[in-house]
Amino acid sequence: MTDTVMARITQGVTDFRAGEHDRARTDLLDIWTELGPAGDPLHRCTLAHYLADAYDDPAEALVWDIRALDAADALTDARLGDYHAGLRVAGFYPSLHLNLADNFRRLGSFPAATRHLDAARARLDTLPDNDYGALIRRVVPEIELAIAANDTTRRPRP
Repeated sequence: MTDTVMARITQGVTDFRAGEHDRARTDLLDIWTELGPAGDPLHRCTLAHYLADAYDDPAEALVWDIRALDAADALTDARLGDYHAGLRVAGFYPSLHLNLADNFRRLGSFPAATRHLDAARARLDTLPDNDYGALIRRVVPEIELAIAANDTTRRPRP
């Protein structure tokens, strides 16, 4: 069965990556409003994760990344498995914490950035042995070096 909300989220992300930033952001925000605070945690986590990427301002991105982490805390492996067999919620946390670390770093809040980087690092063993897992593992030391250098510049997107 097709998950129409996830399909709409995917379309919004595709549109954003194709350069339709304002329209895509509006479409994604409309979905967020429809979901509401009690909406499906999978939808909220996925949507908030992508909405964070839709903002250049680290404070705005931080709000969405916190929402994604909160939704992940409400997500179950059973619900995730209904959407895609084999996925586990634990595998979301390294990326979610890494995004928070990067946002806090960009805001100059280096102690908070370090805490989230440590949380990401502690969960790296939950990542699959694929390109996604390799990407997250590669970015952890990059963020660590930026924190150590008190560097607040935006990193290029992978």
